[in-house]
Amino acid sequence: MSIHTGPAFLLAADVGGTHASFALGRRDADGVRLLLECSYPSQDFPDFASALECFLATPEAVAARAHLVATCFAVAGPVAEGAATLTNLGWQVEAATIAARFGLQQVSLLNDFHAAGLGVTLLPPSSLVTLQAAEAEEHGTAVIIGAGTGLGVGVITWDGARYRVLPSEAGHADFAATDELQDRLLIYMRRNFVRASWERVISGPGLMRVFSFLQDSGLGVPSRQLLEATKRPGVDQAEVISEYALAKLDPLAVRALDLFIAAYGSFAGNMALTALARGGVYIAGGIAPRIINRLKDGGFMRSFSKKGAFTALLSGIPVRVVMDKQVGLLGALHAAGQDLAHL
Repeated sequence: MSIHTGPAFLLAADVGGTHASFALGRRDADGVRLLLECSYPSQDFPDFASALECFLATPEAVAARAHLVATCFAVAGPVAEGAATLTNLGWQVEAATIAARFGLQQVSLLNDFHAAGLGVTLLPPSSLVTLQAAEAEEHGTAVIIGAGTGLGVGVITWDGARYRVLPSEAGHADFAATDELQDRLLIYMRRNFVRASWERVISGPGLMRVFSFLQDSGLGVPSRQLLEATKRPGVDQAEVISEYALAKLDPLAVRALDLFIAAYGSFAGNMALTALARGGVYIAGGIAPRIINRLKDGGFMRSFSKKGAFTALLSGIPVRVVMDKQVGLLGALHAAGQDLAHL
């Protein structure tokens, strides 16, 4: 069907180690509009095709199927030549294979933080919470960072006509300690893993590792209630620890979250310096919105700005938390819409 003779729908996905989210959208004069979104636990499926098949079986997707004109899948892993292996899930995704199996047109793959970087440029101010107010350089380079199951990074640039995103795997760079406690954490991580990356510390599993480090190092004893809560079947242990820390129900959980936030802020500052992000730093991912009140306490920004001679430079960079969980889907829909515009 010609896209000019009937309804034209866009298909998008944002897939990571925890959730596989899918959306249908439309492109109009104002950009792209998200019409339907469904999210499933990634672990419920053996592969990406099975998750996509589940979404395409929904009544809305069935009705739109004949009118899908462009598709973009954002995946948590490096993308090369239309293929990717999801870092924390092991799924292999090939655009050409998916297109052939499901009869889809114009299928593209993006790294998930490539999509999130596109999506954040479309968000209204109401979807952002400011940690550091400053004047962003117009069309200046920005970075988007996000901890969830893993740690994603993207660099947002302006090419004179539109925003583009440079995908990155900076979350897998070597963890750098900034004080004596983090020195001990680094040694602990080296003993337990082949190498200590930032993602091993700044992620959901990373918060659990920080908690275990403090406990194993004799720096605190968890309460019986917390231990029981973390052992419940199917529970997200990192989420439990953060909940106990936020409610100040367990001193060890509080200390673990403090250390996690300090490392997170330090990494964000490193990325701001690496990209010279005068356009701003955006903190996305699943964890930041849940701990927003602690991020606003100041510990994150102290670690962000603690860069010696470059403290003044970093104090002039706006830092905002992305509260919209659909930012990756929005970016993937936007990318599909751009593909459609070039048909």
